[in-house]
Amino acid sequence: MSTASAALTALQGTTPLTDWGVIRAGGEDARSFLHGQLTQDMQGLPPGRARLAGYCSAKGRLLASFVVWADVNGDLLLACSADLLPAVLKRLSMFVLRAKCKLSDATAELPLHGLAGPAVPAGDAWQVVGLGEQRVVLLPTVDGVRRAIVVGAAPDAPALDAEAWRWLEARSGIARVRAVNSEQFVPQMVNWEVVGGVNFQKGCYPGQEVVARSQYRGTTKRRAYVVQANAPLAAGQDVFAVSDAEQPAGRVVLAAAPAGLPPAALVELKIAAATEALHAGAAGGPVLRLATLPYALPTGDD
Repeated sequence: MSTASAALTALQGTTPLTDWGVIRAGGEDARSFLHGQLTQDMQGLPPGRARLAGYCSAKGRLLASFVVWADVNGDLLLACSADLLPAVLKRLSMFVLRAKCKLSDATAELPLHGLAGPAVPAGDAWQVVGLGEQRVVLLPTVDGVRRAIVVGAAPDAPALDAEAWRWLEARSGIARVRAVNSEQFVPQMVNWEVVGGVNFQKGCYPGQEVVARSQYRGTTKRRAYVVQANAPLAAGQDVFAVSDAEQPAGRVVLAAAPAGLPPAALVELKIAAATEALHAGAAGGPVLRLATLPYALPTGDD
């Protein structure tokens, strides 16, 4: 067995998701309020299911990205990057006004753990299932490795290196907006509509006109790609194409470099540059090589 194959086989266990946080939205108007703020249909979120959702600025740029599901009491839980949670919670709270919706930071109450490998319960991606007394949000499988977010106490499983979990996250092709990349991307630039993070029938929300225009007028000029690198990368790094050493062609969204596996990243990139030689950080920085996305991009992107 090769070193890479052995490392893939070892991608199982659990790790605290210390770079994630949880916002709780309770009250009889919680769903209608969030329905008018996020890119996803919150009114129609069924029991036992999770959905991706984005929170955009008026210019259609993603301030944050969420995994959203309902708890047993009907409150909505929004998991997002911990480093932008306070600012996003404050911003959302400004618009509650007279709506019967209470928003709070539930991170301490509901710590999250990543779970990978055979211990992940069977089910479809974005299903919310039970694991003993815990609730589990099933995520899309990556490279044959099952993944899930466990809500609450740590599951009974071996320890998994946090960097290995982040490697799987980057390889999933599903962008998670962190503070360093907040307000940098229209949803389509990171394939957010492809992975189910945008509902185009739900009606208005901040930035909706920009997002809809990007979808229905012209062609998309930028997309997110999974890459491998010859050195560790960092979220927020610029990406350069060989044809232009002065102007960045893209930006690193997520990155990880676990022991025994090649450094990997999800990068936002001009589609026209995707066929060129790519470097991170500077024209002579780490070399990037496109890997296979785990889903198909729409035909007709230009």
